[in-house]
Amino acid sequence: MAFDRRTFIGTTAATGAAVALAGATSTPAAAAGPQDAKAKGPRTYAFTVMGTTDLHGNVFNWDYFTDKEFDDKAHNDVGLAKISTLVEQVRAEKGRRNTLLIDAGDTMQGTQLSYYYAKVDPITARRGPVHPMAQAMNAIGYDAAALGNHEFNYGIPVLRKFEEQCDFPLLGANALDAKTLKPAFAPYSMHKLRTPCGRDVKVAVLGLTNPGIALWDKANVQGKMTFPGLEEQAAKYVPRLRSMGADVVIVSAHSGSSGTSSYGDQLPYVENAAALVAEQVPGIDAILVGHAHTEIPEYRVRNRATGKDVVLSEPLKWGQRLTLFDFELVWEKGRWSVAKVAAKVLNSNTVAEDAKITRLLSDEHRKVVAYVNQVIGTSTQAMSSAEGPVKDVPIIDLINHVQAETVKAALAGTQWAALPVLSQASCFSRTAAIPAGQVTIRDAAGLYPFENTMEARLLTGAQLKEYLEYSARYFVRTAPGDAVDPAKLTNAEAIPDYNYDAVYGLSYDIDIAQPAGSRISGLSFQGKAVDPAAQFVLAVNNYRASGGGNFPHVPQAKQLWSNSDEIRNTIIQWVKAKGTIDPAQFASVDWRLTRAGVPVF
Repeated sequence: MAFDRRTFIGTTAATGAAVALAGATSTPAAAAGPQDAKAKGPRTYAFTVMGTTDLHGNVFNWDYFTDKEFDDKAHNDVGLAKISTLVEQVRAEKGRRNTLLIDAGDTMQGTQLSYYYAKVDPITARRGPVHPMAQAMNAIGYDAAALGNHEFNYGIPVLRKFEEQCDFPLLGANALDAKTLKPAFAPYSMHKLRTPCGRDVKVAVLGLTNPGIALWDKANVQGKMTFPGLEEQAAKYVPRLRSMGADVVIVSAHSGSSGTSSYGDQLPYVENAAALVAEQVPGIDAILVGHAHTEIPEYRVRNRATGKDVVLSEPLKWGQRLTLFDFELVWEKGRWSVAKVAAKVLNSNTVAEDAKITRLLSDEHRKVVAYVNQVIGTSTQAMSSAEGPVKDVPIIDLINHVQAETVKAALAGTQWAALPVLSQASCFSRTAAIPAGQVTIRDAAGLYPFENTMEARLLTGAQLKEYLEYSARYFVRTAPGDAVDPAKLTNAEAIPDYNYDAVYGLSYDIDIAQPAGSRISGLSFQGKAVDPAAQFVLAVNNYRASGGGNFPHVPQAKQLWSNSDEIRNTIIQWVKAKGTIDPAQFASVDWRLTRAGVPVF
């Protein structure tokens, strides 16, 4: 039976943003529902909330950087086309009217598909296209989605256009207008699930985004929006939702559960605050967790005030998993109350892509495949990032060389022109490669899968030494004589590859036999020991410059220059301009891993 999933019934007091009400006129006989009012025993009702997060522009099970079907070591699959198949299976099993589908953010950025419709053929153009993620999510029938931090990468106008194109609300209770301090987006949505007897069940979805946006996308949001902590905004809205008659309160939070922050003390808010919200704010039944790119099928947190468990779940990124929150409610004392909540995840590699979704976006897919396969130059030799985390390899030097050249050109004629320019880069992808011969856009773009932009910051030799010591925490301490397994040498303290920086332009050793903080030795510039008081220019991405990874000194360092173009595009344009990539012109081994002075490799 057809029904309107999104009948708008009201507005938030602060913003006038529409609050969605999803419901149905009846429930199929096969679906779980309240027992008949005349039957003995309590009346019960069961429903399921499905959740995704960190989709990052993935519709198809396709890797635009390798130009083939996506695959990884675990043989995961990705994309909304796969998720759609799982969603339809759940709806068939539970009864469509006994389900909701929500997302926890970072939907519209991350692949060349999403990039193309933000930058190459932008959705903001006059008579522009509809963003593929909006098309797919509308077709699947999402009920609500929280804002992620990457939603702000392309600027507020693109985000507003994307919001306009979605048939469901984008929620962000802690995304406030900087001048009025009122919500800039709908804080919540309210959904009605109709039952055969008894009062309908009202399910509130509160959306919370990440306060790190204020740093990571400072150029796009400063003076326009502000992002207070998740706990304080949840404490404000959850009681309000309960007073509005919500029987069930679900939080969709673009915030991990670890209680940590990657930006240190630069903001007074916690980046990964989902578990803190569950612990500190009474009245929440479940939290869909996002942002951390980890898989948490079910995690229970005891609320301090009520003593009740709040169920958290985080499905794996890019549409690799679908979370299911299964709720059991009982009618007692004139109201519905939650008797039980359980969560699990479904693996998208167990199903085929939904042909409805792949057909819907086949033209967009073909356009992007053609775009990324454009030849932009040639390379004299093949380069790979496979050993990038443990060795100074030419392909990472290429990123750094392009960044350093760009900054040198930008500072020419300024008071900073005579200073030496260094550059930082990480091994963003261990599968990035530049082939010998023809080089395409996808080859060059694959070096830099993030939408970061570039800045130039002023640092001293002493600050750079501390910066490198902090970066070298990434390596697992390994005593002289111990066996070395490159696969087990990195990611100490769960530090991701993108938070290990190599600095181009300096020479240094990293002694992995030493404790973190005492690993950098032989630090030199052009053959001479680095003077702690000497000044250097560091070409650095905006994520690092704004505090991402909590590296020392850079966020507070004087900004000499900044650029709004993605580093990815800068690399592409550099290759186009040069015509030929020749590692002999920029590649050298300037850092190495050692133990007691002996090279590891």
